[in-house]
Amino acid sequence: MKHVVASFALGLIALSGSVQAQNRAICYNCPPEWADWGTQLKTIQMRLGIQIPPDNKNSGQSITAMIAEKANPVADVVYLGGIASDQAREAGIITPYKPKNWDKIPADLKDPQGNWFTIHSGTLGLFINKAALGKKPVPQSWSDLLKPEYKGLVGYLDPTSAAVGQVGVMAVNLALGGTYENITPGINFFKALVKNQAIVPKQTSYSRVISGEIPILIDYDFNAYRGQYTDKAPVVFVIPKEGTVVFPYVMALVKNSPNQENGKKVLDFVLSDESQQMWGNAYLRPVFAEKLSAAAKAKFLPDSEYERAKPVDLKKLAAAQNMIIERYKNEAK
Repeated sequence: MKHVVASFALGLIALSGSVQAQNRAICYNCPPEWADWGTQLKTIQMRLGIQIPPDNKNSGQSITAMIAEKANPVADVVYLGGIASDQAREAGIITPYKPKNWDKIPADLKDPQGNWFTIHSGTLGLFINKAALGKKPVPQSWSDLLKPEYKGLVGYLDPTSAAVGQVGVMAVNLALGGTYENITPGINFFKALVKNQAIVPKQTSYSRVISGEIPILIDYDFNAYRGQYTDKAPVVFVIPKEGTVVFPYVMALVKNSPNQENGKKVLDFVLSDESQQMWGNAYLRPVFAEKLSAAAKAKFLPDSEYERAKPVDLKKLAAAQNMIIERYKNEAK
C-alpha cells in the first residue's frame, strides 16, 4: 500500500511540474522596472495564463548566458537592445519566428528571416532629478555634463555590457561630429566624463534616479516620462542640444527553448494591439506608431525637440559594437 501511495504522490509531483511548465515561459532581460515590463508580465499572465518570472539581466549578460546554455537552453524568449540582435543571430542562440502582425513591421526594424523584430523604441537623452541638483541648472547639452559643477552627479550604464551604454557612446559620438567608423569623439567625451567622477552601474538604474542617488542619468525618454507622470517624481527629460538617436528594442525566440510554444504566444502578444497600446502608455514609441495614443503623446516633449533625434543605423551600430566595448574598456574606463 505504501508503494502505491508513494507512486501516486510521485505522479502528482510530476503532473504538477508538467502543469507548471505548460504555464511558464522564461524571458531574459525583462526587468519589471524597465519600459514597464512589470505591467506587461502581469497582463501576459492574465491574458495567456503564462507566468514569466522577472529577469534583470541586460542585453550583454543575456547573450553571454544564452551562449553558455546553448546545449541546454533555459530562456524561451529574449528582449534585447537592437545593437545585439545580429550578434544573437550569428551566435546561433535564436531561431526564426514570424509572429502575428509581422508583415506590418517596417523592413528596417526586423530581420528578413524572422530571427528578431522590433517591439518599440526610445530616444536617448538626459533623465534628470531636478531636486537632487539643488540650485544647479538643468543641463541642456552633452557638453554641459563635463562641467565641474556636475562632478559626481552624472551616471550611465556600463558600455562594456549594457546596450543603452553602447548606444550612449554612439549617440554622443555622432552628436559631436564622429561617425559609425570613427568613434574617437565619443570615447574622448566618456574619458572626460569618467574624470568628472561619473557613476557607472551595470543594471537598470531607474530607482536610483527617482531617489536622487543618481541626479543625472544618460537614459531613455520613456523612463524619464514614467518618473515624471506615473511616479510623480521631480524629474525631467532633456534632448541634448547637439542631438541624439532613436533606438529600437527587439525580441526573439530562443533556439531549442524548453517552452517554445509558450514563447511563441508571448511574441504574438507583444505585437498585439493591446500590448502595443500598453507600450505607448508606458511612454515608449510602439513599433506600430498609430498605437501611441494622443493622451500618451501629449506627455512627450514637443515634436520640434525630437527633430534633433535621428534613427540609429542598426547595421552600422552593430558593426561598431566591439570597437565601442574595447575602446571604452581600454581608454575610458
